[in-house]
Amino acid sequence: MNAFEVLGLNINADQQQVHQAYRTRVKACHPDQFGDREQQKKAQEQLIELNLAYEEALKMASAPRVGYRAMPVEQACAIARKLMDQGRYESALLQLARADEKDDGWYALQGQLLMKMKQYASAHQSFREAVRRDPENREYRALALDAAVTMKKHQKLPYRVADWAEGLFHPRKKI
Repeated sequence: MNAFEVLGLNINADQQQVHQAYRTRVKACHPDQFGDREQQKKAQEQLIELNLAYEEALKMASAPRVGYRAMPVEQACAIARKLMDQGRYESALLQLARADEKDDGWYALQGQLLMKMKQYASAHQSFREAVRRDPENREYRALALDAAVTMKKHQKLPYRVADWAEGLFHPRKKI
């Protein structure tokens, strides 16, 4: 999960929204609320994850959005594809967000980017929207199914541990 997902926010959230979401989530999982040692330990782990997500989300929310103008969907998708090919997934998402409208191809590309970023639940939702907009497209259906299967698989403990460990040893690239 990326920082915004951990906080339950949209990737375009501003600093104030990040701060408010953080405070709300911290109140819900603060270890001092629990008497049981096991619950306190679990809450402490959640708190660490929230703190890391908060720091990252604040950095991203405060980053200047220079030259942010809407552009035709075809142009935004073309730029996003180039950035995706370079492995710059967050930048690609930001460029994709500049599209003046969203069509089935836009949602499919967003889903592909989110899959690369290991945000499987969000990717599945994007692919489902692409299918909703173009129900006859078999490629979108296959992508949605792949995202659903991957999402289910990564909810299992061994995959969650592996994803967590990968995040520790291979931090994501900066935008």
